[in-house]
Amino acid sequence: MSSTPISCYHCGLPVTTGDRFQARVLGETRALCCPGCQAVAEAIIAGGLESYYKHRSETSANPEALPRALTDELALYDRSDVQQPFVRHENDLASTSLMIEGISCAACGWLIEKHLRGVDGIAEVHLNLSNQRLQVSWDDARVPLSQLLQELRRIGYAGYPYQADAAAERLNQENRRALRQLGLAGLLWMQVMMAAMATWPEFNLDLSPELDKILRWVSLFLTTPIVFYCCGSFFRGALRDLRTRHLTMDVSVSLAIGGAYLAGIWSTVTGVGELYFDAVGMFALFLLSGRYLERRARERTAAATAQLVNLLPASCLRLDSAGQSERILLSELAIGDRVLVPPGSLLPADGRILEGQSSIDESLLTGEYLPLARAQGDSVTAGTLNVEGPLKVEVQALGDDTRLSAIVRLLERAQADKPRLAELADRVAQWFLLIVLAITAAVGLYWWQIDHQRAFWIVLALLVATCPCALSLATPTALTTATGSLHKLGLLLTRGHFLEGLNRIDTVIFDKTGTLTEGRLTLGGIYPLRDLDADTCLALAAALENRSEHPIAKAFGRAPQAAERVESAPGLGLEGWVEGRQLRIGQPAFVASLTAGSAPEIPGDQGQWLLLGDNLGPLAWLVLNDRLRADAPALVDACRARNWKVLLLSGDSSPMVGEIAAQLGIDDARGGLTPEAKLTVLRELRDSGRHVLMLGDGINDVPVLAAADISVAMGSATDLAKTSADAVLLSNRLDSLVQAFRIARRTRRIIIENLGWACLYNGCVLPFAAVGWVTPLWAALGMSLSSLLVVLNALRLSLESDDIRPAPPLSARPETVQMEHP
Repeated sequence: MSSTPISCYHCGLPVTTGDRFQARVLGETRALCCPGCQAVAEAIIAGGLESYYKHRSETSANPEALPRALTDELALYDRSDVQQPFVRHENDLASTSLMIEGISCAACGWLIEKHLRGVDGIAEVHLNLSNQRLQVSWDDARVPLSQLLQELRRIGYAGYPYQADAAAERLNQENRRALRQLGLAGLLWMQVMMAAMATWPEFNLDLSPELDKILRWVSLFLTTPIVFYCCGSFFRGALRDLRTRHLTMDVSVSLAIGGAYLAGIWSTVTGVGELYFDAVGMFALFLLSGRYLERRARERTAAATAQLVNLLPASCLRLDSAGQSERILLSELAIGDRVLVPPGSLLPADGRILEGQSSIDESLLTGEYLPLARAQGDSVTAGTLNVEGPLKVEVQALGDDTRLSAIVRLLERAQADKPRLAELADRVAQWFLLIVLAITAAVGLYWWQIDHQRAFWIVLALLVATCPCALSLATPTALTTATGSLHKLGLLLTRGHFLEGLNRIDTVIFDKTGTLTEGRLTLGGIYPLRDLDADTCLALAAALENRSEHPIAKAFGRAPQAAERVESAPGLGLEGWVEGRQLRIGQPAFVASLTAGSAPEIPGDQGQWLLLGDNLGPLAWLVLNDRLRADAPALVDACRARNWKVLLLSGDSSPMVGEIAAQLGIDDARGGLTPEAKLTVLRELRDSGRHVLMLGDGINDVPVLAAADISVAMGSATDLAKTSADAVLLSNRLDSLVQAFRIARRTRRIIIENLGWACLYNGCVLPFAAVGWVTPLWAALGMSLSSLLVVLNALRLSLESDDIRPAPPLSARPETVQMEHP
């Protein structure tokens, strides 16, 4: 039997059958999935903000899915020493910036602003939807900051103080300066072009000498900011290169821009010769555009790396000598302290369990399929989630000494490794520039002996003609056009070498959880063993799992009622009472021990099998699956068709690794791997001469994503994984990669054509400029036409990609729950 669950009107999660949580919204009774959504909906209605549901474009986040902060943790924000870094005081008002979680559409912003403005003591509220940052001013004598945060949670949103990372803030400042330089260069270049063209005899034969002189000085005045402000980084880079004897493009660019500028000054002062200020502006605009895009990429990397600290809790419960707990900030924790970690809380530091037993969700760090049982004496890792029972932990490592920091160091080391091809390209570029500059110097010396009046102009023509604009545009323009085609597929490129490098791949590494599979457990089937039907068995199981934080519990949806006296046996299951009936769910032996009997035989060998039983015996088998993505087989087949070596490397140590590999026909599948082990496998492959494509989604995949020749992160991946990858599969559609292979081949052909033309142009124009047949003006025009031809050729990719099939939005993909009866 197949059934599609009713969706919660507030958050969109499935609503289980039976009595439901309800609220009357917009004149109708709406079904809700849990008391959290019901409380939020009623709070919105009671506040007179019911129109929020009319204007929203997406469902809201479930309030129970947001991070839960205890009242005493929120009260920490009322301390003056805690507020000092992020709260500003002016007159009688305090102001701060908050990051808001749970925003899904513009109606959320309207709701937040409307609700907070109605709170007595709050003076001003403004939400920036683009970065989800809330600016708020309030009277802290009447409204403490903790109350403001509680008001946000009351309507289903979570707010946290925003503190910019120092490195990220510095990159933001540099990015703003680069954007100003780019904008100013473009604006002034257009004015210079109009003034300079007016002095050309081809355009104005009757221009008076006085107006010609005015236009020359106007061009000089407008070009000077371009040279000294917009292009200052080129000259500083050239001076640095000359001091270190390491040639880069800054040297060639600086000579061309500086030479053209000096020639323009001479022409302006003497009134003789052509102006070349328009060439200066054109060079600056092209080159600044490329560097701005590069800077933006670095900015995104720094911002996402700074967000890694969000894996750690802001506070923790420290135990004193008497065993009493006190909530403190994470920065106040010291090695040797004992901390209490309640169920549903994150581990604040690496440590050893002193008391208690529970299950620890390490999926973000290791990729484990399910939480792992941990007991007294076991080690635990900062940033992992305590799922079931309370733990007392002794702190053994903090800050840079934690395992989380070790993964970051692996990432930095992998990013620092430069591929051999990149090193070869650097050496070739240096020799190319050295040869061009040597030829230019030789030609200049030759002409100085023959005709010193023409020597400078010929040297300038050579520098302009050989300025690598066409060579610089050959690859970026093709990649930019191809990037637009890939974006239609839901594949976002973060680094320009992705398409070029994809053509050299001969090995692909897949992660399992969240990559080849959907990354979450779903209920695959119910097999009743007694007189109860499947729906009744599901209701009993959901009642037991209703208050559990275990990922298994999410597969059962929300129950209209919760079991009583629920006790958790970490690693085994749950026990509780429903309507006077004692029930257990979990491992077969654990459930069967309730009646001192033996567990029935598991009906199948695939999936995670749970047994539901009462004090009379087993009631039903329930099978949970981390479902294989429907398009995963097509991707694996496409890789095999290209004779690629296919590997499955997973941090999950469960039998699911072998099952997924068997379904996809992958021979080399390895489970239970740490990030270090994955990186070792990758290096062994690269040392053997293979070019590797990595597809993953978790923090445990980050070092491999950074070190692989080409890497792709899923759209549902962590921020750090997305930033470390060369591309992000926003659509989560694996078949988009299959189409990306075809686009990569087309792009490579266009790039080769562009590079061939650019080399041909430079090779042909060089001798003509050297013998004085090409003036600087014609050299600039030829360079512009060469660049235009390269751009037009790259645009053919957009015509060839008209048959690309766009990826449907994720919201358009319905999910069903399969209920199988024997």
